[in-house]
Amino acid sequence: MKKNKLRKKLMLVGMCLSMFAFSACKQKTDGADGTIVEISLSDAQIDVDGKEVGSNTSDAVYVANDIIYYEAGKDFSYGEGTEDDAHETEEALNHTVVHITQPGTYRVTGKLSKGQIAVDLGENAKDDPEAVVTLILNGADVTCQVAPAVIFYSVYECGSGDVDNASNDIDTQTAGANIIIADDTVNTMNGSYVAKIYDAESVILNDDETEVIDASKLHKYDGAVYSKMSMNVDGEEKGSGVLNINAENEGLDTELHLTINGGNININSGNDGINTNEDNVSVTTINGGTLTISVNGKTGEGDGIDSNGWLVINGGNVIAQACSDSADAGIDSDMGIYINGGTVIASGHMLDRIEDGGQTYAVFNFSQKQAGGKTLSLKNESDTTLLDICPDNEYSVLIYSSPELVSGTYTLWNDDTKLSSQGGIVGSPGMEGMNPEGMEPPEGMEIPEGAEGMEPPEGMEIPEGAEGMEPPEGMEMPEEIEGMEPPEDGVRPDKPGQEMENFENPDNTQERIYEFQINQGANMFSGIG
Repeated sequence: MKKNKLRKKLMLVGMCLSMFAFSACKQKTDGADGTIVEISLSDAQIDVDGKEVGSNTSDAVYVANDIIYYEAGKDFSYGEGTEDDAHETEEALNHTVVHITQPGTYRVTGKLSKGQIAVDLGENAKDDPEAVVTLILNGADVTCQVAPAVIFYSVYECGSGDVDNASNDIDTQTAGANIIIADDTVNTMNGSYVAKIYDAESVILNDDETEVIDASKLHKYDGAVYSKMSMNVDGEEKGSGVLNINAENEGLDTELHLTINGGNININSGNDGINTNEDNVSVTTINGGTLTISVNGKTGEGDGIDSNGWLVINGGNVIAQACSDSADAGIDSDMGIYINGGTVIASGHMLDRIEDGGQTYAVFNFSQKQAGGKTLSLKNESDTTLLDICPDNEYSVLIYSSPELVSGTYTLWNDDTKLSSQGGIVGSPGMEGMNPEGMEPPEGMEIPEGAEGMEPPEGMEIPEGAEGMEPPEGMEMPEEIEGMEPPEDGVRPDKPGQEMENFENPDNTQERIYEFQINQGANMFSGIG
């Protein structure tokens, strides 16, 4: 991998910051025999290698009006979609599906205002290492109003869904689904989604035949760009190509693993910007490129990046804004977040555990929701600004990590006002149940050695509704421990040990100006107000 250390400005819906550009190792952009199939899109005619495409299903590329969508007018036994998820048949038939049925590299140009690119190499492709398709987006613009704009149904799956052997270290180089963003091009994918449709033969109804008690999934595709198999996304040599994804629901999804190696990817989504959705298995890996995500919250929720397994960031530039109005995170992972490199800025209302990935990071928790469109600046001891950020979303948790964030003393500013805080304790990940250095228990309370996880004596039960119980003799509890509860919209109850620095309005005279020390390593700020 190569690093380009030229500083540049990045912007997405009002976000602006200085950071390092990063480009990853590039994949080959031609087929096994060195050929590239040229697909030219237009509403009037679709050409393949200069000739009008046909409808012969045995061809490597053919077109049909057979898009998979959630059909209107169906009853409860059809699926789990609502009226808002359903589409009329006439609307669906207006979409042209460009089918790709054979392995190879396909360069896509032109515009399709109602259509889809669908890759399906057959039911045996999942186990065939030769079943690999690479789409080179070379100024492609596809809009689909009833389903994903691009979907990989069946190609080679390089990973495994085995939970017992799942790991955050995944190599997807041989994955069957690949997207490359051609240099110096702008590509746009406007996509919808397909709500869950049942396999009709699997549906089991209750005795009264009024509800489904069991059914298998036949279709469910949440992302505007979607793959049922593991997928790679990359740029070409210069990494100057742009891919814009505008999603009615989720943006860029895979059902197993996703690796982003390069390119400039901008996602505006109604729900999660990125989702990899195999529980306790999926790995979202970011090695390079520039990824900017804004969740507009049209569905009422949405994380910037949501991995049902792990999230691993090794390089590149990541800006992720969660939904303003829900308890969601800029970066979210069920199994752990590792920041090993790159520049990361994530804003939302939740924090998932960040493991010790080796690169310094800071987590700022604000006691009140912060309005979008206001600039925050992080300055070092020399009064040099490391970060200028003006998130478009409302947020109460801000995460920042960068190679530039090294040992030293820093201040946080809102325009020309230096912000203040209630705490000042520096901790590290992995501190659940521990007393961070410099944090004393409340006056009069001693924590006995080895008391962590202590159970009450045998035969002693703690009564229900023990509110108001007096402490043991000799132990005094203070009248009030201000800030002992996590701030509203702050920390998930299933993620212990995630208390963070609380920032307040500088007009509060009881607060002190915030000046904090960042130590080398993966540190977070925690404290009690």
